[in-house]
Amino acid sequence: MNHHLSRRDFLAASTAAGVGLLMADRLPAAPFKTTLKKALIGAPTEETFASWKAAGFEGMETNRWDVTPAEAAEARKIADRFEMPIHCVLRGWTNFNQDADTVAEDIASVDRALRAAQAYGADALLLVPCRIGGMPMPAAHEFDIEFDEETGHITRVVEGDNEPYQQYIEAHNHATDTTRQAVKKLIPVAEETGVVIGLENVWNNLWVQPAIFAHFIASFDNPWVQCYYDIGNHVKYAMPEDWIRALGKLIVKVHVKDFTIDRDHPRGGQFVDIRDGDVDWPLVRRELDNIGYNGWMTIEGSGGLPLAEQNRRLDLIIAGK
Repeated sequence: MNHHLSRRDFLAASTAAGVGLLMADRLPAAPFKTTLKKALIGAPTEETFASWKAAGFEGMETNRWDVTPAEAAEARKIADRFEMPIHCVLRGWTNFNQDADTVAEDIASVDRALRAAQAYGADALLLVPCRIGGMPMPAAHEFDIEFDEETGHITRVVEGDNEPYQQYIEAHNHATDTTRQAVKKLIPVAEETGVVIGLENVWNNLWVQPAIFAHFIASFDNPWVQCYYDIGNHVKYAMPEDWIRALGKLIVKVHVKDFTIDRDHPRGGQFVDIRDGDVDWPLVRRELDNIGYNGWMTIEGSGGLPLAEQNRRLDLIIAGK
């Protein structure tokens, strides 16, 4: 067989390859395997559904959690008329690391919220279990957490001397234990109602790095306890792609939010409108596709933008742009 390649053949092959690469660069990216849907947070009224649907949104996450099942069922009828499902209920902050009476009251309130979510037709409830603070803590970029795999207890938060942060470490471990106890009491209600408890972090000074938060969620080892991941909430600790990779299949819902990092800012930076901050949105979209996330992308914040502009920006994010 003749393996000789003439100069003419070489130039022809090189030209063809170059054209092929050029054309490939101009071709649209391969479609994503996953499907994402668009939502906002609000009250389930006819006026809200009408304006959101006109702007291009497909559903709602409601923050009206303290309602009776009958009231939620009536709201669902409105949502059904607009073909805009209420996919989630935002319960928000609880105090599972406080005194026994407070914890009992908050467990009862989450029970009510789960039953309201069922009546709304939602399949998840957003819950921020507790917060800690008021003691010395590392700056966001200083955290270097190590923890016990069996208990989930933090053993250090920075390299070197951790003595200044012992109060924080103790408060963190207490919150981990009491949250686990409280949420376990709610799992039977979640299973009964068919509503997943989605635990979220919102600057509550807990589980601030991807590995420990993923470990905490996974420690329940129960399909009724998963993660509600907010893309912008913990950018100052680690970039969203790191959180998504660590949490993976534990993510049940996603909030869309953006953040600009500023290490000189007292809070490590500030929240901004989506696509105006430091989040790498094309990378986030690819990582969500890589973990097989099919579900809702609910904007939180960016309320200063017109609805049409919020929808346009979310379309770009979903398209991987």
